[in-house]
Amino acid sequence: MTVLVGLYPWIKALHVIAVIAWMAGLFYLPRLFVYHAESVTRGTETDTLFQTMERKLLKLIMTPSMIVTWIFGLMLVSIPGVVDWSEGWPWLKAVAVIGMTAFHGWCAGQRKRFAGQGETLTGRRYRLMNEVPTLFLLVIVVAVIVKPF
Repeated sequence: MTVLVGLYPWIKALHVIAVIAWMAGLFYLPRLFVYHAESVTRGTETDTLFQTMERKLLKLIMTPSMIVTWIFGLMLVSIPGVVDWSEGWPWLKAVAVIGMTAFHGWCAGQRKRFAGQGETLTGRRYRLMNEVPTLFLLVIVVAVIVKPF
């Protein structure tokens, strides 16, 4: 743990970088789903292109960023004095991060549906789902910065 104390600024910086990359993907993938659902006919060259973009975004950017976010986040909370678990804000953040991780899983499932393993939602529904990461982001940032309780 004493090693982590000395590395705190680096751990925090890498955590924030990973969060930004993960959030970018969480904002973009549902938007790709909107366009895919509304404008693309299954089995076409464009369908294949969208599937490739969605798969690569998820596998090469989002999932690694999520894993790195979790690793460095857990390292941060294990540093003595960084988080006071008797307060409410870290629990609120934890619930929101778990929710965001579940949303990531939902996105992965939707990607598989576009790959031909099930029915997809409407573009309108994907538009609504595109707002979910924003809500989680608001809760997390307010919990960490404002520490309302």
